[in-house]
Amino acid sequence: MPTGRRPLITTRELARHLQVHPETVREWVREGRVTPAATTPGGQFRFDLDDVLAQLGQPRKRPDAN
Repeated sequence: MPTGRRPLITTRELARHLQVHPETVREWVREGRVTPAATTPGGQFRFDLDDVLAQLGQPRKRPDAN
């Protein structure tokens, strides 16, 4: 039965969505600014996009974006 939630995304996918470098996302996790929804046995993070957006507030816009 579908839960209505999006599938979890990788660090790279989250970075692409937020228009930041993947290392920035990893830094935010280390700083406690964002919390991954899961961590794989290999230590890779998985994120719920809606949760991260709520944790960050409104995602920042690039200065060159209109």
